[in-house]
Amino acid sequence: MNLKGKVIVVTGASSGIGKAIAKKLSAEGCKVALASRSIEKLVEIKKELPSESFIAGMDVSSTASVNSAFEKIRKEFGKIDILVNSAGVMPLTYLKNRHLEEWLQTIEVNVKGTLRCIHEVLPSMKEQKSGHIINIASVDGKEIFEGGAVYGASKAAVIELSRAMRMELSPEFNIRITSIEPGTVETDLREDISDKELLENKDYGGNEPKLKPKNIADAVFYTLTQPASVNVNELLIKPTGKS
Repeated sequence: MNLKGKVIVVTGASSGIGKAIAKKLSAEGCKVALASRSIEKLVEIKKELPSESFIAGMDVSSTASVNSAFEKIRKEFGKIDILVNSAGVMPLTYLKNRHLEEWLQTIEVNVKGTLRCIHEVLPSMKEQKSGHIINIASVDGKEIFEGGAVYGASKAAVIELSRAMRMELSPEFNIRITSIEPGTVETDLREDISDKELLENKDYGGNEPKLKPKNIADAVFYTLTQPASVNVNELLIKPTGKS
């Protein structure tokens, strides 16, 4: 499937996986809407993109912000072919240490933020009878660990949501849905961790095998370039050396 000229919205595009996806798909000829709260970073990224792009300030934890950003994107490009839900937070905590605000923010961004963006693209994709929504989940949605209860629950929700979306949206509206589930990736997400006990117990700066954001961008590209008759339901990706 040729991606040239396709309009793609990438949330969380200012860093890490989202940034890598935006750069990869721009290089393949996509028109990219860069969505994030970090406008200054998006301005710098836009300078690097070879294809047409647009900056959309978006806070996925705000319904009004998401709605406004998508209105601007539709006005700029006239349509949306692909949505990549990449915005996310990862403030790992032990449950016993009661980081309630961080737990709620994790659900607000990782789950409710994903739902807000899906809500915005569905009308046009239903009308077009085509589209592709890629939800960046995590292996942690399947393999839970101490300290990852709320984050893992948020990503498990995204995986289950993706399955239900395929059931409801693919047969009637020809909308493809993919859940991509990376293992450990070299990003700054773990800088969100404030639980001091967890940081003392776990070494996140060690020699643990890690994926590069580019690896996830390549997985997104693979998913998008399959024939229209093929839906890549799930991609579970781990660094070599991880079981």
